[in-house]
Amino acid sequence: MKKILILILALISLTNCSTKKQAMTTETPFVWEGANLYFLLIDRFNNGNPENDKIISRDKETGVLRNFMGGDIKGITQKIEEGYFTDLGINAIWMTPVVEQIHGSVDEGTGNSYGFHGYWTKDWTAIDPSYGTRKDLAELVEKAHAKGIRIVLDAVINHTGPVTELDPAYPESWVRVGPKCTYDTYQNYIDCTLVENLPDVKTESNENVELPPMLVEKWKKEGRYEQEVAELDAFFKRTGYPRAPKYYIMKWLADYITDFGIDGYRVDTVKHTTEDVWADFSKVCKDAFAQFKKDNPKKVLDANEFFLVGEVYGYGISGKQLYNFGDKKVNYFENGFVSLINFDFKGDANKQYEETFSNYSTLLNSDLKGLSVMNYVTSHDDGWPFDKKRERTFEAGTKLLLAPGISQVYYGDETARSLEIAGAEGDATLRSFMNWEDIKTNANTKNILTHFQKIGQFRKNHPSVGAGVHKEISIAPFYTFSRTFTKGDYTDQVVIGLELPFGKKEINVSSVFEEGAEVHDAFSGISSVVKDGKVMIDSQMGIVLLERK
Repeated sequence: MKKILILILALISLTNCSTKKQAMTTETPFVWEGANLYFLLIDRFNNGNPENDKIISRDKETGVLRNFMGGDIKGITQKIEEGYFTDLGINAIWMTPVVEQIHGSVDEGTGNSYGFHGYWTKDWTAIDPSYGTRKDLAELVEKAHAKGIRIVLDAVINHTGPVTELDPAYPESWVRVGPKCTYDTYQNYIDCTLVENLPDVKTESNENVELPPMLVEKWKKEGRYEQEVAELDAFFKRTGYPRAPKYYIMKWLADYITDFGIDGYRVDTVKHTTEDVWADFSKVCKDAFAQFKKDNPKKVLDANEFFLVGEVYGYGISGKQLYNFGDKKVNYFENGFVSLINFDFKGDANKQYEETFSNYSTLLNSDLKGLSVMNYVTSHDDGWPFDKKRERTFEAGTKLLLAPGISQVYYGDETARSLEIAGAEGDATLRSFMNWEDIKTNANTKNILTHFQKIGQFRKNHPSVGAGVHKEISIAPFYTFSRTFTKGDYTDQVVIGLELPFGKKEINVSSVFEEGAEVHDAFSGISSVVKDGKVMIDSQMGIVLLERK
């Protein structure tokens, strides 16, 4: 009797272990290949702390939308806490550079401008006071991670900020101030300045250089010179890298990983350096991320490696793994990147759903297998977005959020924030302040936001949407398709229908859901049971997002 009891207890124990193991393996994983990422300009999103608005005097008259407007890190954290990103189904946030910007202003032909956008670096080791403090950034990362949202910062290694009366140039050993790039050969993208008065970091150099005198002076005034030098000494001793400009900057950017636990970098102006720079940067970042995880085991979200997505301006998924300079083709995926921004998508979004979806799925599961592209319909520096007049916002959201690959929602895509601002020239018109008031007062804005929320949450809950294999089910009488994603013991399958008739609609799901299975339409909230391989959904909506209930 005693032996039988022991046997029963052992069987119960094994059953419990098996149940727990199954629960662990069936938990929805986060995969970068299918992420729903939100991109924002810190200064233009939300003002959480008005007290830092004028902390640096940047009071010259500027062109329209070319000065700081008060958005800051605390403002982003507020929206994280309010659940704004969670409601949108966002699981990663990319924000423009947090580093200290030049204090002066320049006129590049579009009116006087300050570095509100974050791409005019003065000091990589400091957060711009107009954005907030180190404590603010630490809190943002902590609050985001608590909600399962990853944080991607923006890395600029190619150039410093312009030279002004308040911002001297880095030494000649660090930067070149000419010639201006002609963009006609591979080399003429690299050993040159992007625009006039934008000093180009000598990223090709492996020569040892001293710290820039202005940084030495600045750090001494701030009381952190000794600490910064000691950390640099340790970095160069540990890595064996020469004290060349690029490696100084890599160390400074890696500090945001080890100090705050950020999850990734979007890398600016990738094709304006030699590709080996990014292979080194990837290694530095991965090592820093591994060290952070080792030092902070309770803060580890998952086993994903550090995420690196590159801005190779003009790259499109049609190029597969190569970018063509005309006289040279470069594979940036072989040089540190797991993803590149996809400049093809805004054009491909004008095609029929199936043409784009099937093509993207094929490429991402063959030539780009194990890699990804980041799709967008609107961006901060692309003057030809998919829907500049905001006349196709529902269509834009549907195509972006359901396309294979990473979806990049640009702040205001989900609220139809205007991209045509009177008096604003150049890319400034793409960078107005977030239209929070419209959400409260404009019924159409609310409807657009709801549309993005429903599809975005479905995408977040189902990695198959962005990272799965696409398969057409039917074109007529209406368009339906499935997506399937498998990783280890985890499998996720969904069925999606677009441009469906309002009212009752019968959908063939036999290739995905078994007979008698209960499925749920995440768009309408209606559930149905599979009968004869089909489900009936009676909704006044033209979209169905079917998942197992």
